Amino acid sequence: MICESFGAEFGLEREYIWILSLEVGMKPTVGFIGLGLMGGPMAKNLAKAGFPLVVWNRTREKAEEVAHESIGVGFDVKVGASPRGTAEKADFLITIVSDPPALEEVLWGQDGALEGLRRGSTYIDSSTVSPDLARKIGKECAERGLSYLDAPVTGGTWGAEKGELVFMVGGEEEVLERAKPVLETLGKRIFLLGTNGAGQTVKLAMNLILALQVEALAEALALVSTEGIPGERLIEVLQSSMARAGVLDVKAPLMLKNEFPPSFPLRLMHKDIRLALELAKQHSLTLPAAAASYSTYDAVKKSSKDDPDYAAVARFWKKS
Repeated sequence: MICESFGAEFGLEREYIWILSLEVGMKPTVGFIGLGLMGGPMAKNLAKAGFPLVVWNRTREKAEEVAHESIGVGFDVKVGASPRGTAEKADFLITIVSDPPALEEVLWGQDGALEGLRRGSTYIDSSTVSPDLARKIGKECAERGLSYLDAPVTGGTWGAEKGELVFMVGGEEEVLERAKPVLETLGKRIFLLGTNGAGQTVKLAMNLILALQVEALAEALALVSTEGIPGERLIEVLQSSMARAGVLDVKAPLMLKNEFPPSFPLRLMHKDIRLALELAKQHSLTLPAAAASYSTYDAVKKSSKDDPDYAAVARFWKKS
């Protein structure tokens, strides 16, 4: 813990302690919970940047793997005993877990992280959950004297590995400014979008667009195949037209090969469409395209025996 004894002696809040430590060339300790496809590379990038790191994962082997790899090349990474034990050691805590129940368990379950965070710490959640849950977390953090940002990410596993993620942030500008040394290690763009919940709202809207784009591409590929036209020819035309979109570069090759290694698993996109529909329902907003898309993703999710990328929605039109 950075300058902890110094801060205690002079009665300083932790947020001021770590600012002081930066001035003398030290970095704050980061707790990191959730070491899956995105979290694992993110944690490793923080270690490589010199942040003292404490990691925890529901499957302990993943945490031990990150620690072993990092220690082997001289980085300061320790494995936390629990979410609470990880948070107790952190000046900044980052979580990135699969869904709202998983986040609630990490925060409020047995040995939950919120009990471990001390006044002046900053909590950053990069999971994709509901705006309501983000606001609930923000309220409790304020009551505990903690700073909080909801900061979901986009960029896929390649963005996580390269430190080129995009953060969509809900929270206060001054909290984001303090968190930037950490977030800029992980991402290339950071958007402050409003108060707590705003980051989650924009993330759900963006993922809804991506889900619809990929499903539309799958439908179009199915349509041209009925006339015996290779899907590659459709992609050639799309790349030169107003229908040009970034998902073509990343997802079209998977769909043409019918191979779907997960960069962003279909089960998580399925969850995000559901969260978007639930948010719309709260506001009496009808999203007919989203509802239809959810049915398609749901059918593929139920029929898949593996854990594929969301581009596997194309399986809906494959003949068995």
